[in-house]
Amino acid sequence: MGTLPDGLLPVDKPPGPTSHDMVARARRGLNTRRIGHTGTLDPFASGLLLLCINRATRLVPYLHDLPKEYEAVARLGQETSTQDIEGPVVRESQDWRGLDRGRILEALKALEGDLEQVPPAFSAKKVGGEAAYERARRGEEVVLPAVSVRVHRIELLALNLPFVRFRTSVSTGTYIRALARDLGVELGVGAHLTELRRTAIGGFSVDDALPPDGLEDPTRIKAAWIDPQVAVGHLPRVDVDEEEAVRLASGQRLRFASSVRPEGAPVAIIASGRLLAVGEISGDWLRPRRVFVQE
Repeated sequence: MGTLPDGLLPVDKPPGPTSHDMVARARRGLNTRRIGHTGTLDPFASGLLLLCINRATRLVPYLHDLPKEYEAVARLGQETSTQDIEGPVVRESQDWRGLDRGRILEALKALEGDLEQVPPAFSAKKVGGEAAYERARRGEEVVLPAVSVRVHRIELLALNLPFVRFRTSVSTGTYIRALARDLGVELGVGAHLTELRRTAIGGFSVDDALPPDGLEDPTRIKAAWIDPQVAVGHLPRVDVDEEEAVRLASGQRLRFASSVRPEGAPVAIIASGRLLAVGEISGDWLRPRRVFVQE
């Protein structure tokens, strides 16, 4: 296909390939090397990957922290080494047979809000400059420090014991595998994750995403394409005129007087109806941080 504009392409990753595999497939299908994404999915997981194309890779830092929504299934009564279906079972319990819907709803509710979550040992978290999963695969004991995360909501979708299907919206950095593990701990029976699907990132839904077989179909790509200005629609907007746009595009700061004053936070700078840059307001100045113009 011809030269692609800058923008985002939402893709529905199937179970099996890694997120890196999907980027490689997109590079071949779109005939461009400049592709990034806003959050990895485990190979066994499916769902929304937001691919940032060409100069839209500059937007990754402003999209990475968007809340993420998932649908998942936890299997009670079994713990695995990886806290998902990819590792061997290391502990079993039949105590799940004594659980009822009310107790499970109570346990899910306990997982909402601000949490100190211990990441899985089989994760990409760095330990002494090395990914934790590399050490775990060698049989080394890996104990990671807890990190602060937020579970905005978690709700029961279906119950077919020992399987619990739930939907959750979480802050970036939250491990759904760890949520399944902690559900098992809360219930006293152990658990691991058997299914995971990311259904949304911020305001972007997997319902609008391109299936992998659409990566060579220009019509389907065009239908799914997200303009850079839309991609940063969650940021406060600052409109500038043509003269101001020229100065910002060259990296200069502008004196700024506006009711939009998220001090130090990113703002989308719009010129002539298009995204010019992402910048920040500091005191009386508007400073460009990521300029988004033709090179």
